[in-house]
Amino acid sequence: MSSTVSYWVLNSARNSIVTLQGGRRLYSRCVSNRNKSKWRLFSRVPATLKNSSACGSFALQKAYRHVSTEEDDLHLQLSPAQVNEVLRAGESVYKILDLDSRVPNSVLRFESNQLAANSPVEDRRGVASCLQTSGLMFGIFDGHGGHACAQAVSERLFYYVAVSLMSHQTLERMEGAMESMKPLLPILQWHKHPGDSIYKDVTSVHLNHLRVYWQELLDLHMEMGLSIEEALAYSFQRLDSDISLEIQAPLEDEMTRNLSLQVAFSGATACMAHVDGVHLHVANAGDCRAILGVQEDSGMWSCLPLTRDHNAWNPAELSRLKREHPKSEDRTIIMDDRLLGVLMPCRAFGDVQLKWSKELQRGVLERGFNTEALNIYQFTPPHYYTPPYLTAEPEVTYHRLRPQDKFLVLASDGLWDVLDNEAVVRLVVEYLAEAGRHKPDLAQRPANLGLMQSLLLQRKAKGLHAADQNAATHLIRHAIGSNEYGEMEQERLTAMLTLPEDLARMYRDDITVTVVYFNSDSIDAYYKGG
Repeated sequence: MSSTVSYWVLNSARNSIVTLQGGRRLYSRCVSNRNKSKWRLFSRVPATLKNSSACGSFALQKAYRHVSTEEDDLHLQLSPAQVNEVLRAGESVYKILDLDSRVPNSVLRFESNQLAANSPVEDRRGVASCLQTSGLMFGIFDGHGGHACAQAVSERLFYYVAVSLMSHQTLERMEGAMESMKPLLPILQWHKHPGDSIYKDVTSVHLNHLRVYWQELLDLHMEMGLSIEEALAYSFQRLDSDISLEIQAPLEDEMTRNLSLQVAFSGATACMAHVDGVHLHVANAGDCRAILGVQEDSGMWSCLPLTRDHNAWNPAELSRLKREHPKSEDRTIIMDDRLLGVLMPCRAFGDVQLKWSKELQRGVLERGFNTEALNIYQFTPPHYYTPPYLTAEPEVTYHRLRPQDKFLVLASDGLWDVLDNEAVVRLVVEYLAEAGRHKPDLAQRPANLGLMQSLLLQRKAKGLHAADQNAATHLIRHAIGSNEYGEMEQERLTAMLTLPEDLARMYRDDITVTVVYFNSDSIDAYYKGG
C-alpha cells in the first residue's frame, strides 16, 4: 500500500465520521454489500463504532490502534520488528500435559492471539479444563455494544457447562460444601491469556445463580448428569436467562447493579468447543465460527465446517425466525440483512432490547440508572411487536475425531470477514510447514493448486517478516496485511496497524483466534483399542 493510499484511508474514514455524526448518535450507513456493523444505531462513536465497511474501490478491511488524529501520523512507519511486537502482544501457547498417563490426551497444544480494533477490545476468549469431569473447553466470545456481555459470558459459561456434566453425587458434594460453609470442589482450571483483565473466578452474586442451577439439576435425580449436547444447549440458555433476571432483581450494590445493566444491554455471540478424547462437541450462537483442518491419506488438505453463521444469509435461520413470529412480520423481521433492521447476528447473549417487552425495558431503565454515563442504548426498533426476537440457544454439532483431523480453528467474525474457511486452512498448513512442525511432503504427495499457490506466495514474502511462532498470529497477519491476491504487503500491514484508534474499527473488527492441534497418534490408538 503506497503512502497515497494510506493518506486516502485516513481521510476517507475521517470524512465519513463527519458526514454521519449527528448530535450524540451515529447512524451507520451501508456503504458495502455486507456491512458487518453489529448494531445499526449507536450512542457514541469511538468506543462502540461497529462499521467495518470498505470504502471506494479499495477493499481495505480495517486495523490495530494508535491514539492520534494528527496529520503527521500519516507518515508513521513501523519496522518489521515493531510490527511483530504489535502482532504478537496477545499471543499464548499451551502444551497439554496428560494428567493420566494411561489415557493420552487427544489435544497436543493450542495457540491463540487477539488483535483489537475497538477500544477497549470487545472480543474475549477462554480455555479451561474440567476438573470434576473430563474434557477441555475452548471459547471465543464476540461482544457488541460494549465489552461487558462478552466479558461476563467468557467468565461464566464454562462453569455452567461443567456443572451440567457433573454426576448427582458430585453435585451433592457441592451443595453439602455450600451448606456447611466449606470450600467448594474446584470446578475449572483456567489457562490464562495475556490481557485477561479479571480473574476468572465465581463472584458471590454469580455463584448464587450457579448454585440455583445445580440445585435444579439435583432435583432431576440424574445419576450421571446431562449429556454433553444437553449440557451445552442448557448452559447457553440458562446463563442468558440469568443475565436477564439479574438486572430485574433488586440489587443494593450500585457497582453490581450498573455492571448487570451493561451486561444485559450489550451483547455477545459465542462459539465454544468441548473436547473429551475423540469426542468433539461445538456449540455456536451467532457469527463466530469453528472449522476443522483435515489431511487425507493422500496428503490432500480440506476444510470441515462445524458451525453455521446465524445471520440473514443463513436460509435455515431465516425460516426459524419466520416460524417463531406471525406471518404479518415476514417482511420486517429481517431488513437490510439485519434482525429488525438493526442487528447482524440472529442469536446472541444479552441484547435485552430485542428480547424484553417495551414495558419491561422502560421499567428497568427508569429505576435511577445513569444510562448516558453507562453508554446504554435506549432504542426500540420499528416493527417491534412480538418479542423475543433474539435467542442464545446454540446450534450443537458433534464430530468424532479421526487421525486425519489435524487442527481446529475457532475465531470471531473479524477473521471470517476477510478470510474464508479454505484460506484459513491453507494458512495454518503454511505456518506448520514454515515452522517445521508439520511437513506436508508435497514432493511425494499430490496437493491442490490453492495450497501450492499459498506456498509460493509464502516463499515470495519470506523476506518481509520472521517466521511466526503462533498460527493465530499468522492468520491475523494475513487477515490485515494481504492484498486481494493473497500476497502479503508490508506497507499495507504497517498502515493497518498504525491507524488511529478512532478510525481502526471502520476498517476491521476485533480479531480473536484459537488454533487447537490434535494428537493423531492418540486418536489412532483409540480406534485400535490401544
